Amino acid sequence: MIEKWMIYGANGYTGRLAARFAKDRHFNPILGGRRTEQLQPLARELGFESRIFDLADPAVVARNLEDVTAVLHCAGPFSATSRPMLAGCLRAQTHYLDITGEIAVFEDIHSRGEEFRNAGIVVLPGVGFDVVPTDCLAAMLQRALPSATHLKLAFRSRYGKLSPGTTKTMIESLSEGGRIRKDGRIVKVPPTYKIETIPFTEDLSATAVTIPWGDVSTAFYSTGIPNIEVFLGASDRQIKQLQMPGFLRWLIGLKPVQAIMKAQIAKRVKGPTDEQRARDETYLYGEVWDDAGNKVALRLRTREGYTLTAESGVTATVKVLTGSLAPGAYTPSRAFGADYVLGLEGTKLSRVEF
Repeated sequence: MIEKWMIYGANGYTGRLAARFAKDRHFNPILGGRRTEQLQPLARELGFESRIFDLADPAVVARNLEDVTAVLHCAGPFSATSRPMLAGCLRAQTHYLDITGEIAVFEDIHSRGEEFRNAGIVVLPGVGFDVVPTDCLAAMLQRALPSATHLKLAFRSRYGKLSPGTTKTMIESLSEGGRIRKDGRIVKVPPTYKIETIPFTEDLSATAVTIPWGDVSTAFYSTGIPNIEVFLGASDRQIKQLQMPGFLRWLIGLKPVQAIMKAQIAKRVKGPTDEQRARDETYLYGEVWDDAGNKVALRLRTREGYTLTAESGVTATVKVLTGSLAPGAYTPSRAFGADYVLGLEGTKLSRVEF
């Protein structure tokens, strides 16, 4: 028997996928969230217990988690929800996992490792597509070239339709510019700091642009490599959109503008259908090099990102419940090893020959 665990945010796009994946694998999570009208019908359909609560009061969160050993937190944007959920987890001594890809959230969590160790809980952010494939790829590359000083990661999806939650997070980040890691420190760079052609497969090379992806934070904790850049495959039109004037980025960053844009996203963005997810896939490329000129590159091919997130989120939570991780803060590869991603359905690894 697996101890009690919860999927929080199960009424959202990715949380629903995780709940259905759990049902398919004969697990029995509690479904948590703040929207009764969305959560309870799903819980009845799947035969799961449901608990309705928001994250405003840590005492309320803790009360709903007091008999729950681990929570898979799927309710973003995590810039707003991670700390409140963690506060409840600390009170209830509940292990915490989430599917964030937000650099600030990763940095906050990894700065608090001693606090989590003292509390006796495992804290493992980024157990979805953000950042499992890229984090594991980074760890594989560092294992192949331990002297590496530079890491480049890149990914692109075949079709890449976004969910409402992901779109809202992207809107939040538009005003903040880009991020890379340089000499061990995260530094701010222009939104289109670098544009390169990336060989995503043997037959497909495509334009990609640097983005403030979670690995700018997490790959450093996983590998110790001090210089990290992450690229997203993007069309010329998408790159031009990122090159908006500074005053527009400032305008988008205003809270009232953010609220209006997020309200429109909630109405109009639905996320990919099951059919769209089934025919999509993601290509990942990683490369490391050292000061002596040695270089190693690897490619990964995975299932569509939301599908992978549902599988990995549930799988990682069950691993925490049934494993023996010591309390503290982890990245996916530090928790489960560099090859963790290879155990997820449809993942293929290949080495790039120069």
